[in-house]
Amino acid sequence: MKYLLGFSRLFVGSLFIVSGLIKANDPLGFSYKLEEYFAESALNLPFLEPWALTLAVAACLAEIILGFAILFGAKIRLATWSLLILTLFFGWLTAYTATCDPSGTYTIVENGVEVVKSVTCVTDCGCFGDAMKGSIGRSLTPWESFSKDMILLVFLLPIFFLQGKIKPNTFSQDKFYFPLTLLFVTFFSWVFGWYFPILFAIVGYGGFLAARQLLTVERAEWPTAIWVFVIAMAFSFWCISHLPIKDYRPYAVGKSISEGMKSAEELGLEGPKFGYIYTLVNVETGEEKQMTDKEYIDGKWWENKAYEMNSDKTSQVKLKDGYEPPIHDFFIMDEEGNDKTPELLNAPKAFMLIAYDISKMSETPLEKIAELATAAQANNALFVGLTSSSYTEINALRHKHQLAFDFWNGDAIMLKTVLRSNPGLVYIEQGTVVKKWHFNDLPSVEELKNL
Repeated sequence: MKYLLGFSRLFVGSLFIVSGLIKANDPLGFSYKLEEYFAESALNLPFLEPWALTLAVAACLAEIILGFAILFGAKIRLATWSLLILTLFFGWLTAYTATCDPSGTYTIVENGVEVVKSVTCVTDCGCFGDAMKGSIGRSLTPWESFSKDMILLVFLLPIFFLQGKIKPNTFSQDKFYFPLTLLFVTFFSWVFGWYFPILFAIVGYGGFLAARQLLTVERAEWPTAIWVFVIAMAFSFWCISHLPIKDYRPYAVGKSISEGMKSAEELGLEGPKFGYIYTLVNVETGEEKQMTDKEYIDGKWWENKAYEMNSDKTSQVKLKDGYEPPIHDFFIMDEEGNDKTPELLNAPKAFMLIAYDISKMSETPLEKIAELATAAQANNALFVGLTSSSYTEINALRHKHQLAFDFWNGDAIMLKTVLRSNPGLVYIEQGTVVKKWHFNDLPSVEELKNL
């Protein structure tokens, strides 16, 4: 039991630290995922949408602090209850995601009239999101995420039920826990292809050891929690004010947008195989039968007059995994609806001003951006703004700030994925991302000319 408890503490604590840091590395991305859940067509919690970023940061901090608490044996009753609630909540969320019916509907009343709308299904829970795409080539499926949460729960339960046996670590215990913590964190860092969590774990553990040297073991608990909170908050704030330290997305520096859009057939790879689940209804009894499209054809069910197909309940299922393009929604058009994607991706040098929503963007850097646009155009580079906003908003913005470059339209979610800054700048050469800037870190005119 002693060894099970020790392993569980190391596994759970290290995983929560790395998980929290992955989210804290991209808190804006995590907040975008929360906004999807809060939407009226999902969980119907639109009043929480303005708080999405705050809640995202809070969740990141909670995971990191509670992970360290389990490893340190600090405030163990509070930590275990909090982790149990957090794990059960994420388990429910992944189950909700997995069981969401994309063909489902809900009814609301607009201007006194009932309106039927389609349910929005979140494709993944956002637990590791793009980080999994960077390590194993795809996100976890909702059911895989649910299974991950249940495995985590299995290792959390011994800690919960044996919490009375856990005391704040002594010096002799830390000679055991500290190196093994680094080993577990290293393993999870290797899984996600990002080794910053190792450094963070060393700094976090260092604060605990220092506090314990200066204070008694019990009195070191809250100062240690404050220390971990400060360094985690500083890291999260840095990633919000600049850009994620680790970019897992298919638009990361060095990635080719053009290559990321190619299909399996274009790359000579095997793509996924899909099939359909049909629902047949007995015309007399109302009994329903579900079967695959193969079973439907092999059984010649269309000849059976006793059954009719309910096309509203037809669903597509993946029969076999295969290569799927990491970029599937990069499409740019001008005001007239002309496709500008090839022009943008084939340009020898192009700067994309990303402003996914003009009404939400910071206008402070636009004066400098106007100077950069002039310099880029003088250097024979394409400079264009990309936004999902209407051309009424675009023209008002161009007039207000005297912006002498074109704006084209793109999908808001796609633009959010390209760059976690509103506005921000991306430099590409023939479709390959060379450089990205948050609006707080825009280059000088001289730096731009030297690209």
